[in-house]
Amino acid sequence: MRGWWQDLSDLVLPAECAGCGRSRTALCARCSAALRGAEPSRVRPRPEPPGLPVVHGAAPYRNAVRAVLLAHKERGALGLARPLGEALARAVRAGIGSGGGGQDGGGDRAPDGPPGPVTLVPVPSAPRAVRARGHDPTRRIAYAAAAELRRAGVPARVLAVLRQRREVADQSGLDARERLVNVTGALEVVGGGRGLLAGSGRIVLVDDLMTTGASLAEAARAIAAAVGSGKSGGEHTSGRTRFVADPGMADEIHEITFRAAVVAASPDSFEINRN
Repeated sequence: MRGWWQDLSDLVLPAECAGCGRSRTALCARCSAALRGAEPSRVRPRPEPPGLPVVHGAAPYRNAVRAVLLAHKERGALGLARPLGEALARAVRAGIGSGGGGQDGGGDRAPDGPPGPVTLVPVPSAPRAVRARGHDPTRRIAYAAAAELRRAGVPARVLAVLRQRREVADQSGLDARERLVNVTGALEVVGGGRGLLAGSGRIVLVDDLMTTGASLAEAARAIAAAVGSGKSGGEHTSGRTRFVADPGMADEIHEITFRAAVVAASPDSFEINRN
């Protein structure tokens, strides 16, 4: 109920820009430009957790971008899902090499050829957080990003097949090592999700924000473990996993390609800002 009521409130009540507080607009031109930022860039946390796929981010997590993400996530400003989804879609396109450029060389681009179907897999929020907020912000942004990708001619769908298999502590206040320990082994693919993922080919893990990269690395591990049925060769650490589609057909080898994309990341994780 909170979802439709918030949407209605956004239409009939005076709005303030979620980024700067300017009146009569949900997102002003200046803050919208900050969210769009420059070209999406490869982002790498320091230290980089094992198993983290190639990640692209749309904008640094600061000032207006931080305020907009928090307004959507914590204050239920659901009308912001579309501009956030548009930013995420740009990061996805950079990662799969179908537009948006990015800052990588050819070694980090998707395989050659026209962009095929893309499957967005959102990193799940903790169930208690979803109950408290009344929505799952990353999933909502993922659906908005998929719609934007389809408008741009990229076949895209969302598979929300990850779930928490155990409780994790609040990540705020934890350093990189503690966050990695906190989330390792915490995610799993839901029943029936393995078959859906096995036919996806190109998978992009998506989240609203990357800080240490621990959650994205755990999401990649969970998917590789499920799709590979314990037979993956660990290649998901470089963005790919080879797996046996049917344990009874050892010669039937398939491959899925991992990428990851986020709306925002820590400013110092953007490679364009590094010397």
